[in-house]
Amino acid sequence: MSTTLSPVETIKADSRGLRGTLIQSLNDAYTGALREPDQTLLKFHGSYQQDDRDLREERAEQKLEPNYSFMIRTRTPGGVVTPAQWLAFDAIARRYGGGSLRLTTRQAIQLHGVIKRELKATLQAINQSLIDTIAACGDVNRNVLVSANPIESAAHAQVYADAVALSEALLPKTRAYHEIWLDEEPVAGTPEHEPLYGPTYLPRKFKTAFVVPPQNDVDVYAHDLGYVAIVEDGVVLGYNVTVGGGLGMTHGDARTYARAASVLGYVPRGREIAVAEAVLTTQRDHGDRADRRLSRLKYTIDRLGVDWFRAEVERRSGVVFEAARTVRFTARGDRFGWIQGSDGHWHLTLRLSAGRIADRDDGQLLSALRQIAEVHRGDFRITANQNLIVAGIAPEDRPAIERLFLDTGLAELLQRSPLELNALACVALPTCPLAMAEAERYLKEFSAEVQTLLARHGVPDEPVSLRISGCPNGCSRPYLAEIALVGKAPGRYNLHLGGDAFGERLNRLYRENIDVAEILRVLDQSFARWLGERRPAEAFGDFAHRVLLDKGTR
Repeated sequence: MSTTLSPVETIKADSRGLRGTLIQSLNDAYTGALREPDQTLLKFHGSYQQDDRDLREERAEQKLEPNYSFMIRTRTPGGVVTPAQWLAFDAIARRYGGGSLRLTTRQAIQLHGVIKRELKATLQAINQSLIDTIAACGDVNRNVLVSANPIESAAHAQVYADAVALSEALLPKTRAYHEIWLDEEPVAGTPEHEPLYGPTYLPRKFKTAFVVPPQNDVDVYAHDLGYVAIVEDGVVLGYNVTVGGGLGMTHGDARTYARAASVLGYVPRGREIAVAEAVLTTQRDHGDRADRRLSRLKYTIDRLGVDWFRAEVERRSGVVFEAARTVRFTARGDRFGWIQGSDGHWHLTLRLSAGRIADRDDGQLLSALRQIAEVHRGDFRITANQNLIVAGIAPEDRPAIERLFLDTGLAELLQRSPLELNALACVALPTCPLAMAEAERYLKEFSAEVQTLLARHGVPDEPVSLRISGCPNGCSRPYLAEIALVGKAPGRYNLHLGGDAFGERLNRLYRENIDVAEILRVLDQSFARWLGERRPAEAFGDFAHRVLLDKGTR
């Protein structure tokens, strides 16, 4: 491992606790962009600088700088927000975000298109709703995922409380966010200290998830750190701890790869923060700070070994792992429509394609959800699959919510096939700077085309999982899908097949750098083989793993 630090490490070390020159960059009225080092530091504050790539060429011809704007992401552990907070974000979106909200696969709310001169006002408005964006991005523990499908409400509440406590415990201690965005006065003569992160924070981003079996609705094995709840008689006894999951990779760099998490063992409830701090500090001290392509926890574990890592976490935490408890997942998608919890309250799960919420010709989603928020007395839960649960509806309130559900057209969004209901896509073009191909803007069209193929083969209701990512970074968790497109260039993708139905097995590359017509042709042939050769009730992903991938990539 090289001892030469990456440029980002120098930026962090010189940042004065993530302050950099952000204030000066924000006050520079001659450009819509921030200084380059400040673009890196801004991520720790929950925002990314972007530009509209659809307009790049036109603006370049006009000798104009790119059409810069900013994406803002919330820190909302478990994706839980109150109706008042939802209405606040509705107003923020209409004033600052082009009339659009987006729900992410990390159970956060994203705003897109915020211009620089309104960035501070937007963040202040978010904070006034009692939600913040601290550590939503950057080389820190990011928004903590929690199973959002209530089955046993008491157990879910226990797990959610544990996740919120862990989220708070792993927050950075710097007051930079409060000084820059909320006008807090610096405390003179009091040196800041980051007891967990140190002056240069983590080598790379760090993601944590809590899951309540049998629903693996957060894809727990995709995360750096995972907690699988062990529940008996409605009580959470403890957690199986998983480490080293991560789906990002780099095209053409064989050193990089997707990895499913390893299981360290079981710990009783109450030890999850001690374990998390030990995992985080071990990665802090042993992660690769020279090559950011190899800096995620998965590479640290593979370099040093799972047994070494377990022993180091035990040494740092004082927790001795017990043998992992038996866990069985039976599904991972969201359960749409009406579900009644064990406490008698109702939960209504809505389908939101790619998480996008706006008033457009194909639906007035922003307005519809505003009407529900104005009368709802429970809360909202953003799922890790880009959908929304209107949760905790008292029995006497269900008729009013149901009328709005029907009258606003939200019910029509559930009239889709299982494949279309569960398909995921990242934002990709035009705003994501990493995107190589379309994802969100192509999701509806492509999923409809694949659905047509399934109907042609006589299996229109087969619940095949489909995900599209505009680049190999994998924000839509494509490498766990039965069918995945990973962007390679405009109109061209890598086709991955063979994930399982429960998020426990990675898929594999099946065809490289092919256009959409070829992808559909390959899928048509693959479906024909599956239906002609599959074992009884064998899912497409299992068939692809067993048969289509047996000779490797072709």
